[in-house]
Amino acid sequence: MERLQKVIAHSGVASRRKAEQLIIEGKVKVNGAVVKELGTKVSGSDKVEVSGVQIERENKVYYMLYKPRSVISAVTDDKGRQVVTDFFPEIEERIYPVGRLDYDTSGLLLLTNDGEFANLLMHPSNQIEKTYVARLKGVPSKFKIRELEKGIKLEDGMTAPAKVKVLSIDKKQGKSIAEITIHEGRNRQVRRMFEAIGFPVQKLKRERFAFLTLHGLNAGEGRELTPHEVKQLRALAETGSIR
Repeated sequence: MERLQKVIAHSGVASRRKAEQLIIEGKVKVNGAVVKELGTKVSGSDKVEVSGVQIERENKVYYMLYKPRSVISAVTDDKGRQVVTDFFPEIEERIYPVGRLDYDTSGLLLLTNDGEFANLLMHPSNQIEKTYVARLKGVPSKFKIRELEKGIKLEDGMTAPAKVKVLSIDKKQGKSIAEITIHEGRNRQVRRMFEAIGFPVQKLKRERFAFLTLHGLNAGEGRELTPHEVKQLRALAETGSIR
């Protein structure tokens, strides 16, 4: 189920704001009945008409991108900075990112026009694992790593237990590289977790999202997900296992 104004906007009939205005003015019908409530949600089987004309629904599409650093996880930016949808100029559908990666974080990001699918993957209760590789200032001890594994208190509450391992240590440079797997998606969470134990992140990359990896992609490249991958992701979010 998606909000009516969002469905109208994705069809290309009007912007989201204009769609809201059309709804309020009584110019939108769902299954033959006028709808004026902005919170109304519709399914893919509902018939939506705007000013007497039935809208054409977009085909659902699913992509992954190796997001470079210094790119915004959004469809537009008021400061004119590069956004993730700039890497898909040939795509006619209005895709948007599933969740986000920080401006200075690179790695695997999904994009789609399927709101139900996006919400399913982003909901923390569905525990989709995301794996990051972080270059740290300093070398955390096993005790400090254990703090992250148990869950650590941040300003917005305790984190869920994480999977963490140190991949390499450079004592001369006073740096280390660690891998961390979480299933939450709070703002700048991985960076804040390492800062909380005293080891700031100097560079961060998301290597995996569920079973998907960046294999075969360079920074700035993307590809369409296969129907089987989409089915697996949906099953993983809904049941916790791949069918």
